[in-house]
Amino acid sequence: MTAKKELRWRHARWLGVGAALLALSACDAVQSRLDALSELTDAVAKQINTEILGAPPEDPLTAAPLEARALNGVRIAATEVAPVSLDEMLSTQSFYAVGSVIAQPKAVLVEPVVEDIAVQDDGVIEIEPEVAEAAPEAAAGAPESSELQAAPPPAMAAPAPVVRERALKTIEGIRAPEAAELVERSIEAPKALKRDLEVNQKEVSREALLKAREVAADTIRPRTEDAQRLGDEIVRRSVDKSAPMPRELAARSKLNVEKALPVRERAYAKLDEMGLSGIVVPEESGEMRIVIGVDPTKFVERGKFDPSKVDAMRARFARHKKRKQDECKGDITKAQMQADPVLATECVVKQLEATGDFEYVEKDYIFMPQLIRRPKSQTPTAVSVTPNDPLFSLQWNFKDNGGLPGQSAGGASFSNFWNRAKTTGSRSVTVAVIDTGLQMSHPDIKDSPNVAKGFDMVSDLMVANDGDGRDADPNDPGDKCDPSDPTSSDTFHGTHVAGTIGAASTDNAAGVAGGAWNVTIVPVRALGRCGGRLSDINDAIRWAAGAVPARDGDGQEVWVEKQADIINMSIGLFEPCPASMQAAINDAVARGSMVVVAAGNDRIDTKYYAPASCDNVIVVAAGDARGVLTPYSNFGEDVDIMAPGGDMTRDDDGDGRPDGVLSTKYSTDCYDPAHPNDKVPQCFYAYESGTSMAAPHVSAALALLKAKFPTDVPSQLRDRLLAASTARTALQCSGKCSTYPGTSPIPGQDGMCYRPCGGLMLNLANAAVQ
Repeated sequence: MTAKKELRWRHARWLGVGAALLALSACDAVQSRLDALSELTDAVAKQINTEILGAPPEDPLTAAPLEARALNGVRIAATEVAPVSLDEMLSTQSFYAVGSVIAQPKAVLVEPVVEDIAVQDDGVIEIEPEVAEAAPEAAAGAPESSELQAAPPPAMAAPAPVVRERALKTIEGIRAPEAAELVERSIEAPKALKRDLEVNQKEVSREALLKAREVAADTIRPRTEDAQRLGDEIVRRSVDKSAPMPRELAARSKLNVEKALPVRERAYAKLDEMGLSGIVVPEESGEMRIVIGVDPTKFVERGKFDPSKVDAMRARFARHKKRKQDECKGDITKAQMQADPVLATECVVKQLEATGDFEYVEKDYIFMPQLIRRPKSQTPTAVSVTPNDPLFSLQWNFKDNGGLPGQSAGGASFSNFWNRAKTTGSRSVTVAVIDTGLQMSHPDIKDSPNVAKGFDMVSDLMVANDGDGRDADPNDPGDKCDPSDPTSSDTFHGTHVAGTIGAASTDNAAGVAGGAWNVTIVPVRALGRCGGRLSDINDAIRWAAGAVPARDGDGQEVWVEKQADIINMSIGLFEPCPASMQAAINDAVARGSMVVVAAGNDRIDTKYYAPASCDNVIVVAAGDARGVLTPYSNFGEDVDIMAPGGDMTRDDDGDGRPDGVLSTKYSTDCYDPAHPNDKVPQCFYAYESGTSMAAPHVSAALALLKAKFPTDVPSQLRDRLLAASTARTALQCSGKCSTYPGTSPIPGQDGMCYRPCGGLMLNLANAAVQ
């Protein structure tokens, strides 16, 4: 109700009261007439108040049923320090899965559908649609060879300018956007051939040109520096209805089994040489996962092992340490490795690296959700286009940015964008949430039209915590590491993250609102009990981008119904970006997906943290309700933007509630915000804080921008995102120098140092809508 309408409603009410008072001044002789007048006055007032102006405005919070408004979240004392639990230890240190190794064979390239480079009888290169197979030599790069410099018969050759011109003319209309680069590289590589073509202007044999084609196949796999360009081209063609992208491109990463087998056999031989058994599993992406035949849980002290307790999980994880040069050399015996699964894992990595068969070999790291884990300690005190969700008034993060009533200094101005852009999103825009899965039975999610079919990519049965391995059910059964720890609880992290983006039904008079009211959320479960394996996360990234299929329990292929425009990863590892994760991100970006990641919560530079240290991602730091970088947030030159992450230790708006981010999540020990002293045993909404909460704001913002500008390619949307912001000063991205060693002192601010936060705060009020 507008202020003007409410004033009219109050005025009409008092007119009725005034009329009754005037009637009371009449004499007793006309009492009967007074009674009649009073009844008439009451009837008129009632008619004016309700039938004409409507009933008095009702508070959405008190009008909503308890289930739709009860929440969990109390402010935590800033000085409170909790004991370090296993969950927190896994979050703040680098761990890996014992007995699991990821390796990318050099010779095992893929069989992508591209336009093959062929040499016709007249010696001119043509481009024909067929499947190109890479030769093993292509992976390592062909060396200079005198054989390639031999002069061929004149009938089998053409001058270099003709070769180049004719080849490049065929680029228009081909299926694979990187084909232009393949042609260019087929002419330029190897170096001897390039010299013959461009420097000496020699004629070149058919064999030499075919050799160049094999070398060119090495560029099929997108590199870090060209993945974005390829992704832009994919999207540009996909929005051109006259030239739809063929389905075959989805199978670009199909494993070349013929070339994989010899490498796999050599890996088996190496394990046997070390006295170890194991399974070498070729993945759809071309990578291999080596599962060493050791059971870490059997080394738990006899009589103390309980698979339902944390002992089993502790045994399965090992803390990553920098390897010494003399580790895993000849003085390590087979018996030692067989008796020590951690040592065996370390040695397998080193020995496989030494074979020269692999581009990279690395441990299967454990990634964790990036939310702040803190115990409860206090009881809360009382306290256009606008959704009618009763808890929306508590979502400061979506409010317009500013200092006026109804605004928030840290708000990201989603409300402003909904009104100015006249859009609340589109279900043609897909956001994949790679996380702990989604609580499918959540009352604000179970019937939401915004949730599409997802996948459970967790392969380890104990980590999965749902009784099986990979399948098409991304439901989150819980992820707490130690069931016996009373301070530990299931995070339902993916549900909270997805709710912020738009998994929850918005404007349904229940619960909270999402950033995008209309969007397609694809839940991809890759984290489970005690975190998630790098190998599962890599597969999840590629599956969400439509690069590879997943396999269900029956071994059947399961493809994502629509590849993700945006992939949200609110996860972290205290390690630089693993090579296998960078390769997976490159594959996704080259498919046209945008990857949004949390900066991490360890108060360090993102260059030490993954996936924030990876290339081709949008890195999001966390801001509080003041628009200031939070104390826990990672920072660094790689941070792109800051978004609302919340701070449970603060209450800057003075409403008696913590300045966390409120979203969907099943919780216990709750309260009724309409009656703050009323305890509620369980609820479906909770405040949380962390860079995990910041990243989905950026994913939601990109979804809105994509809905408004559907033909934009990813690089254009990224530019729009960064323009939809407000600059931050050095002081707004600062902290005590003693707390953040290695940061730069701010002139004139005693003891304060600058923490690079991208220099920008998400503010959709500054987004262009034309």
